[in-house]
Amino acid sequence: MESKVTVNRTEVVTGLHPCYVIEDSNYRLTNSPSIACVFLYAFLALLSIFTICGNLLVLIAVIYFKQLQTPTNSLIISLAVADLLVGILVFPLSMAFSLSSCLYHEGLFCKVRYSVDISLSTCSILNLCCISVDRYYAICQPLTYQTKISHHVVVIMILVSWGVSGIIGISVTIAGLNNGKCEESCLIDVLVENAVGPVLSFYLPVITMLCIYLKIFCVARRQARSIQNTTKSGETASKKERKATKTLAIVLGVFILCWTPFFLSITFPPFTGDSVPVPVTETLNWLTLANSMLNPFIYAFFYSWFRSAVRMIICGKILHGDFTNTKLF
Repeated sequence: MESKVTVNRTEVVTGLHPCYVIEDSNYRLTNSPSIACVFLYAFLALLSIFTICGNLLVLIAVIYFKQLQTPTNSLIISLAVADLLVGILVFPLSMAFSLSSCLYHEGLFCKVRYSVDISLSTCSILNLCCISVDRYYAICQPLTYQTKISHHVVVIMILVSWGVSGIIGISVTIAGLNNGKCEESCLIDVLVENAVGPVLSFYLPVITMLCIYLKIFCVARRQARSIQNTTKSGETASKKERKATKTLAIVLGVFILCWTPFFLSITFPPFTGDSVPVPVTETLNWLTLANSMLNPFIYAFFYSWFRSAVRMIICGKILHGDFTNTKLF
């Protein structure tokens, strides 16, 4: 009877994740991976490599070329660091301790993976929130932009983003630990893990950013109508600011498309009594992580200066001379 139960559990777990099996009540990676498992991990490894390389290029470009060292790009550096850490830490941890395996065997590393994942994802969206504030002042209040969004203010924004995301990640993890110990009786911990955490780390920042970009869009349209009354230099600056805003709005849109399905799948089912299949949740989780790879490609597609900087970095040109003052745009 016991062996039959073990076999059934093995079949269920194998259905949840092609790379894991249960043997003697232990949940571990299989010694004889299937073709699906090999392709899955090869694909995830490539995602991790692309994420690391793409965001490293963003960091090197902005840090090396002086023309790119602006308040907006300082926030982009912070976003790239969060995405880089996703490639370095979250991808390998999620491959070694998948959602399926942590569902059946919640060890220390599962908690670490969960906490790091939440912290970095929250940091990404808070950085995007700060970028939207920066774009608001650049487009809607250009005369006060230099004074309102100084490097000192940007540093404070970055520190707050990382600090708050760390607190949320640790709090949600602690709430999950308490909830696991007392099962159904910890209402506060259930609310923190399934409601307060997602609201603070996703829903509230996203709604705030959407409102800000809607305001920016309205102001940009009014500016476009009166653009003929400006000087040529003012027209060029205005177009450049609007293009930067459009690109960063696309970054936000891609972020929302990648993250919304996952947050919806973990927020509402616990309160309705329904459950989302683990393979679906795990697929949505990998979709959220893939977002960290997409941002550099968005920059490369829309920013000619980024393409120029990347060519110089990849060709090794910056190693054979001082090009820090190169004009990229």
